[in-house]
Amino acid sequence: MAHGTFAWNELMTTDVEKAKQFYAKTVGWQMEGMPMAHGTYWIAKADGKPVAGIMGMVPDAPAGTPPHWLGYLEVDDVDARAKSVTANGGTVMRQPFDIPDVGRIAIVADATGAVMGMMTPKR
Repeated sequence: MAHGTFAWNELMTTDVEKAKQFYAKTVGWQMEGMPMAHGTYWIAKADGKPVAGIMGMVPDAPAGTPPHWLGYLEVDDVDARAKSVTANGGTVMRQPFDIPDVGRIAIVADATGAVMGMMTPKR
């Protein structure tokens, strides 16, 4: 992937097993679990290649948050781009943070309120 392109999609859901079964049956995804601090993160694969992640709601999700997909836009420098979000009318919802062996991400909303992740992958 490259700067300015969507690099990852992630489903956060209240029923991980139901979601895994749905995507396995409808599009043929295979699932591979990765232990995480707040439960298992499931890597969905198509033809053996990672295409998305599936996880349960994180403990700090606001009450009533519905299941949803979140796209991650790859950027060259997530810290600098997060500052740019604010300067251009958007909102940083979660400041940049590191995910070991993955990279650095931030959760932002654009100037229209649409939420996405920004990610600088670990190289």
